[in-house]
Amino acid sequence: MDILTDSRQVSRLEIVETGRRRRWSAAEKLRIVEESCSGPRLVSATARHHGLSKQLLFSWRKAYREGQLGGCQVGGFVPARIVSEVQSTTERAAPAATGTLEVVTANGRRVIVDRNVDVAVLLRIMRGLETLP
Repeated sequence: MDILTDSRQVSRLEIVETGRRRRWSAAEKLRIVEESCSGPRLVSATARHHGLSKQLLFSWRKAYREGQLGGCQVGGFVPARIVSEVQSTTERAAPAATGTLEVVTANGRRVIVDRNVDVAVLLRIMRGLETLP
């Protein structure tokens, strides 16, 4: 016995792709994860480029950090740049003589602190400065 009571004929049937199950090799996963880690805010763009969900890419990144995906582990550090700037002799001599440290945020703000600074306070200040436009 058929449970369908609608006897209308289907004139057009359209099949929409709902996704396909793919197999990714460990090397492909590693390459995609490293691509997503190569710059800030690249997870969505990388996932879109390779046709996978952000959630899947985030789970691969977690496995990569835990060393389950192979390769080296991703640290929590940002890339550092050494920039040679022309400084006056007083600016160059001051940090060496007083034991100060100059920290530059990603948005260009600079903080100069003494070597005896409270690290927790410095971290709060730096996080606050990075949120400024």
